[in-house]
Amino acid sequence: MSKRFTASVKQLRPDARHGSKLVSKFINCLMYDGKKSVAEKVVYDAMDIVSKRVKDVSQLEAFETAINNVKPLIEVRSKRVGGSTYQVPMPVNPKRQQALAFRWILAACRNKSGRPMAERLAAELTAAFNKEGTAMTTRENVHRMAEANKAFAHFAW
Repeated sequence: MSKRFTASVKQLRPDARHGSKLVSKFINCLMYDGKKSVAEKVVYDAMDIVSKRVKDVSQLEAFETAINNVKPLIEVRSKRVGGSTYQVPMPVNPKRQQALAFRWILAACRNKSGRPMAERLAAELTAAFNKEGTAMTTRENVHRMAEANKAFAHFAW
């Protein structure tokens, strides 16, 4: 029986400018309607803006640091025990960490309006690099929720 979906990690090619699979995956997550060249232009323009704002760090390093700062280490999952549902804190696996970080950064950019996407993305990446901004707030809220429900950690099996 053939698989319905192929693993994008096997087929993913590094991006043209930096040779990074992380940037390539981010471009794919940003892309709408298969318009990859538009998504590439947005990401590369944003990275150029970030490199001007953040000194002494390469574009790729700044991007990776921003993504790593936003990645959640722990999250709450609903677990039904008996008749009640508990919010149980559980560690997040690396693939999901990356997916959540991308999702939160892009959601933060898309919720703002009035400026071109490259500028919004650059602002969010710079904020994430400095451990502030909307995506970092989302991460802090997830961690706070996990901390608040630490009493139910024994349900994680």
